[in-house]
Amino acid sequence: MESLMMICIGVLVAVATYLVLSRKILRVIIGTAVLSHAVHLLILAVGGLKKGDVPLLSQSDGPYTDALPQALILTAIVISFAVTAFVLVLTYRMYKTNNTDDFSELGGPSDE
Repeated sequence: MESLMMICIGVLVAVATYLVLSRKILRVIIGTAVLSHAVHLLILAVGGLKKGDVPLLSQSDGPYTDALPQALILTAIVISFAVTAFVLVLTYRMYKTNNTDDFSELGGPSDE
């Protein structure tokens, strides 16, 4: 199962890299969102099942799930959502001001 998860994470990172290298701002924003989801999956996959006793009270033997990676992912999801919403608002304002969303057209005045 972990190998399938790692393949999925690799595909997400490849797609995110392709989108981040684009010239359109909306694609860059989507690429960063996809990259953050890939990192969330990576943290979850690395956190995997632990062998041994349950960390609290030793009630049962067997595998258990560590709660720390899940808490980190939940916090990261909230932060990435807030950052994505903020960048979308900035992009909307920039589009209304400049009437374009292409990075090559947003450059300053050329020396020529």
